[in-house]
Amino acid sequence: MESTLKRTWAEIDLDALAHNYRTLRAHVGGAVKFLGVVKADAYGHGAVEVSRLLQELGADYLAVSSVDEAMELRKNGITMPILILGHTPREQVGLMIENRITQAVTCRAKAVEYSEEAVRCGGELTVHIKVDTGMSRLGYLCAGRHFATGVQGICDACAMPGLKAEGIFTHFAVADESDEDSAAYTDGQLALFCRVIDAVEARRGEKFALHHCANTGATAARSDTYMDMVRPGLLLYGCGEFAQELGLQPVMTLKTTVSTIKTYDAGTDVSYGRLYTTPCTTRMGVLPYGYADGFQRCLSGKCELVTDHGKAPQRGRICMDMCMIDLTELPQVDVGDEVEVFGKRNRVDDLAALAGTIPYELTCAVSKRVPRIYFRGGQEVSRELLLRF
Repeated sequence: MESTLKRTWAEIDLDALAHNYRTLRAHVGGAVKFLGVVKADAYGHGAVEVSRLLQELGADYLAVSSVDEAMELRKNGITMPILILGHTPREQVGLMIENRITQAVTCRAKAVEYSEEAVRCGGELTVHIKVDTGMSRLGYLCAGRHFATGVQGICDACAMPGLKAEGIFTHFAVADESDEDSAAYTDGQLALFCRVIDAVEARRGEKFALHHCANTGATAARSDTYMDMVRPGLLLYGCGEFAQELGLQPVMTLKTTVSTIKTYDAGTDVSYGRLYTTPCTTRMGVLPYGYADGFQRCLSGKCELVTDHGKAPQRGRICMDMCMIDLTELPQVDVGDEVEVFGKRNRVDDLAALAGTIPYELTCAVSKRVPRIYFRGGQEVSRELLLRF
């Protein structure tokens, strides 16, 4: 295990996570509930350890993508409410009821399936109704000419036997964009969502216990969207464009080591495709970190990694299991030295920008063969390797 850990590993700073949670709690105010999004293994950070801390800190809800992700948390001692945002087959309804898991209902067909199965099981499934206000993905379609039928469909779902409609929610498409057109689009989504809520609650004569729509972008910049509960995702992990202005800290630091150093003559071609040729005598380090670990191949020759003695440019094409960095200007760096891929000294946001993508993709891409090591108070408290032995 130790040799694996000194190959490439991710350090998860639980103190930074706690700081981010408390900072966001203060930002949204004490009257607003807090749902921590921990789907996709908490964006690569480790859903079980992250959820344990959020539960300890007093978060109100968690959100995952599937029943398997929800059951992973339940099997590891997470007792707080969990909302499944994605699809769940009807045959899993009994499992959700038994384990007090909340399910998103996105259309009539799903409502009927869940209702029938809940009745068959002799139980009640807690649900949150999803409204499509402009994301054009999941949810009851309520825009324009679909308003009346959408409202009726939601009312019908809420009245179905075996279903307890606790909440209603929607998802913003461009709440993280600050341009005028995007702000107007978010305004439109929010206004439609409020109209739907008012119409449904008036017709039912009953209010939902929870109304929520504020994702990461809206949590950071749109206090008018907070309603009863906010749903920060990547923001919770100290990443994204709003993280620094809110004083949030990166939770994950991805590290590797220098496994080999070689000195090449000028004119030496490096790696697959011969994309890089040394212009002079070059001291090159090989790192055991490649695209199978999550280092996107499109970053070949575009980025720098951080050593204790400065930044080292990545050279040549990134391979499956390794990559090369130029140490010519860093003679102090030796075999075995640690290298930060991203973290507090080399923000994942900057690396994502070079890759033409978003930070979510890079943290989620950290593969199962990369161990996660969890720190609290500067001390290691647990470690996790997802490989099966």
